[in-house]
Formats: sequence, structure tokens, C-alpha cells
Amino acid sequence: MFSRRNRRTSSSDQPATPTFGSPEVTEAWELLNAGDVAGSLRRLRSCAESAPLVELAQVTGRAAAAAGFEDLRDAAAKVVADAQDGPALYDFGYACIERGVGYLAVPALREVVRAHPQALGPRRELVAAYEDQDRHGEAVDLLLPHEAELDDWPDRYLLVFNAVTSGRLDLAEQQFARLGAPAEEMWEPVHARVGHVMTRGAAVRATAAAPLDGTDLRGWQYVLRGSLLGHLSPFGFDAGMHGRYAYLQDSFATCRAGIERLRLALEATGQRPTSVSLLPDRASRILGLAAAELLGLPAVPFTAEREQTVVVAYDLTALLAPEAPDEGVEALRALVPRTPGQILHEHASCWTDTPAVTADSVGLLAQTVVAPWGERLQGRADGSGVDRLPADERPEAELAAEIVAASAEPDAGDGATPPDPDPAFAAFAAAMAPTWLQGHRDRVRAMGPVPSSRFS
Repeated sequence: MFSRRNRRTSSSDQPATPTFGSPEVTEAWELLNAGDVAGSLRRLRSCAESAPLVELAQVTGRAAAAAGFEDLRDAAAKVVADAQDGPALYDFGYACIERGVGYLAVPALREVVRAHPQALGPRRELVAAYEDQDRHGEAVDLLLPHEAELDDWPDRYLLVFNAVTSGRLDLAEQQFARLGAPAEEMWEPVHARVGHVMTRGAAVRATAAAPLDGTDLRGWQYVLRGSLLGHLSPFGFDAGMHGRYAYLQDSFATCRAGIERLRLALEATGQRPTSVSLLPDRASRILGLAAAELLGLPAVPFTAEREQTVVVAYDLTALLAPEAPDEGVEALRALVPRTPGQILHEHASCWTDTPAVTADSVGLLAQTVVAPWGERLQGRADGSGVDRLPADERPEAELAAEIVAASAEPDAGDGATPPDPDPAFAAFAAAMAPTWLQGHRDRVRAMGPVPSSRFS
């Protein structure tokens, strides 16, 4: 046990809190004193647009040192020494993006661009910082004044991409028409990918089934990713969620409903798979066994070369978890290129940290999901607290049978989500059939034009 004297000595070892002009920066510094690096950086997020750059850099540098990020620590020290030094600000912004704190890069890079509006490097890095934060509209505003002199690769491509991800499909189509074929091989896959986005955008606009407005989650999910989104969250639609979940304790019934929407998609698009392929993780095997039973198809182990099959995943990010089987990473790599007749269905797809592979069919979008058989929280009947229930360790076949036996009727929710009947979903899927299942299943990080509330 630590003595009182030891506690005082430990506290005195902490650097004294400087006098900051921003109270949020002061709080961030004190969180570092408490050893909370993540909390300190979250506090800086709230004041990144308002606090003096020197103060942001001072706290960021200390946080970087605590995390062992020497590149960011050294870059921050140069900004503290001279906040008007353009190269120092550029290096600081670059390091922030590389270390996953792009919101701290924005004010530094914006200052460099203000001082040097024609410089390509700072402008491109500021675009990258905006993209990192899903601030695609600001990236468009940065690039559009220079449209006449933009290099096609990467600058006009960046304008096309950020226009479509911010919901400005007309502008994206206009700029894509001016985008020449890349001279360098490294840009060819990107050119093909954005071409598919434009094709899907035209297909969605040609149907009345999707308005492509600021709440059309299914329409934009298809335009940006080529994914048919089966299920919209029936909770909080008009309170900032717009069809996505933040935290979801999943149910067997929701799993069943997702498979039924997959069935509708297959029927509406004329796909006739002959098997269900099981990925190697436990959750995917459970869901895959249920899908095989409900679709009336044999369940077989996943192999990359198998055609005419539905590959079923519960959550693709789980294949990269430390406890995932080694073959999970190999399966993800094999799913990026498209095997003819192979359809990838993911039940619960993370929308804040998107999977390494984009599924063709998605059951629902959630930031954090707990499987029906996972360790769960349950409120006590008397309201006195919450209990943590252990994971359900029953055999996979028994849990799959629970999904098959569950009701497929959707949860009524809070009544605020717009109606989403099966015929409307089937009509949308049928209209998308000519453009579905095209191109590689590359990762798409952008959230798109439909905002949702999220955990920070």
C-alpha cells in the first residue's frame, strides 16, 4: 500500500500546470497529470478550433511523449518554439494525421494554407485532415476555388471524392467528367473505384426509392459502398441517429430479420447462390449456420475460390481481433477481390471504424454491438442496478437454432423511424441489381452525408 508521503512525492513529480488561456487546455494538462492520455486528447478535441496553437502543441507534445510517439513529440516542440514556422506547422499536422488525431492537424495546416494558398503539399494534407474527421464539405470548400488549375491526380479526384461524400453528387459528377485517366498505375484502382461510385449514384438517382437527402442512409450506403443496407434502427431516428445504432445489445430476432432481408435482396436481384460459406470465427459460424437453414442451402467452410455462394459474417472487424483464428486475416484478404457469384453479407457493420472489407449486404450499422450470445448487461427488475450476464457458451448449432426459431417481425421502436416495409426494400434492391456486386470490396472510411450521433 502506498503511504501518504509516497502519494505526495508522486504528485510533486508531475510538471506544474502552465498558465493557459484556454480552460479546456488546462483540463487536458491536468488529465495528463492523472495519467489519462486518452481523456486529455478527447478534451483537446473540444477546443482544437479555438485554443491557441502553442497551447495545443504543448499538451499534444506531452501526450505524445507519454504514448511513445517521438515524431509527434518532436514536431509539437517545434511549434511551441515558433508557432509561425510554416514547415514546423506542416510537420506537426502531418504527424497528427499519422497518429490518429487529425482534429489537431486541422488548425495547424489551415494556418499554413492561409499563409501559402497556392502550396500543394499543405493543401493536400489539410484535405487529408478534413477527410480523417469526416469533414468532407470543408475539403470541397478548400479545393473548389482552385478547380481550374487542379492536377487530376490526386487533386481533382479528391474534389470528386469529397463532393460525393458530402452529398454533392451533382458537383461530383461534373468534376468526374473532367477527370482524366491516371498516368500512374497506383491511381488506376482508385479511378475504377470512384467510377463505380458515380455509376451507383446515377442508378440511385434514377429511382424514386431513395431521395439521397441528409437522412437517406440506405441510398448513400449503396452509392458510397455498394452495400444493400437491410435494417434501419427503429430508435432515435429523429434524435440524431438516422437509422444507425450507437450501442446495440443484439438479439436473435434481429439476426433473423437481417437474414430475411438478405433473402429479399437475393430474390430481388436474381442471385441464386448454391451454398452458404462459413467464416472461421464463432459468431460468423453461428449466423452462417442459421442463414443456411433459413435459405435452404448447405453450409460449407469458406474458401476464396468458391463461386455462387453467400459468405456470412457476423462482424467483419472481429476477424482482426486478437482472439480471432489466424485464418481470419487470410479470409479478409481473400474477400477484397471479387469471386464471381460470391456475395458477402455482414450482419452488424461498424460505421465509426469501418471493416477492412466492404460487404455487399449489410444487416445493420452499429458503433458497438454485443452479440446475442455475448456477455451482456441486464437491468434489475427493481431498478436497483445492472447485472453483467455471462456469455452463452452453448454449441454453435444450438445458438443458430435460436436464430431460426426467432420472430422475424421488426421491433416497433419509438415510432420515429420512417416506415421500411419489405416491398420497399425489395424494390430498391431490384433497381440496384444492374450495378450491384461490381468492383473490389475495398474499405470505405467515409461516413457519408448522413450524420449520426456517436460515442467520442
